[in-house]
Amino acid sequence: MAALLVSPTLLVLSIVVLYPTLMALQESLYGTKGLDPKTGFIRTSEPFVGLRNYTHILGPGGHRFWNAFWNTSFFTVVTVGAETVIGVAMALIMHRAFRGRALARAGILVPWAVPTAISALLWRWIFNSNGIANAVIGHQILWTTEGFHAKVAVIVAEVWKTAPFIGLLVLAGLQVIPKEVYEAARIDGASAPRQFWHITLPLVKPALLVAVLFRCLDALRMFDLPYILVGAQKDSVETLSMLAQNEASNVRFGPASAYAMLLFLYVFLIALAFVRLLGADLVGGAARGGKGGRTRRRITAPRRAEVTA
Repeated sequence: MAALLVSPTLLVLSIVVLYPTLMALQESLYGTKGLDPKTGFIRTSEPFVGLRNYTHILGPGGHRFWNAFWNTSFFTVVTVGAETVIGVAMALIMHRAFRGRALARAGILVPWAVPTAISALLWRWIFNSNGIANAVIGHQILWTTEGFHAKVAVIVAEVWKTAPFIGLLVLAGLQVIPKEVYEAARIDGASAPRQFWHITLPLVKPALLVAVLFRCLDALRMFDLPYILVGAQKDSVETLSMLAQNEASNVRFGPASAYAMLLFLYVFLIALAFVRLLGADLVGGAARGGKGGRTRRRITAPRRAEVTA
């Protein structure tokens, strides 16, 4: 019965995920048509090259891949870290009761609702040589050219766009925390920072971890924002997704599939490590331990003050 009930979901996942992945893996084993060295004519079909695409990418000639790999990792670490801090701050602001809270919530969530392409065009206008950014800092910087400043432009635009997503999920976690917990902490004399560190943060940790996981997976596949904001084939901001797209647009489908498969493997390993290391917090404190594969459940509860009359 269980297999019958989940079979529609497994069928959809097989069609949408498994089949394209296997086709990409097969395509990555073929090279480009080009000239046949034996006949001197253009090949009519793609030659089978085995793992040659992967050895070329990961070998001495793969400097472009490693540049895109480090750019992708750098963007992921920096943007997700900044978004987590700013998103938690946004959630705390939206959770407080004050006049105009509905307007503040709408203003905070608007950037997340803006399509990424529109957001990139907006920030491209801001980072123009005669744009608002240069007018504010008082210096003439060509943000959309090669250099570290191009990375800064992408990071600022990405954090502005997606920090509200983390804030929204953390806000959902804040709203289920009982008010009695904070009342007990205030009676015990806990300050606001101690309440945040020992009550708020542990109780919103599951929602925060889910938000960080989603953002990590999304940032690793970053494509449209740097592509529109800065441009294609810029070493400073080229990511793995941009590299795969560039190879495919030049009709090199074998190397493009190899890049895509390496990106898929990278994302899969990050997600697997994240779930394996922090999965206990994501499922409510369940952790495996003991001999024979027995399961222990760890229940974490906030410390409550005992008030005696």
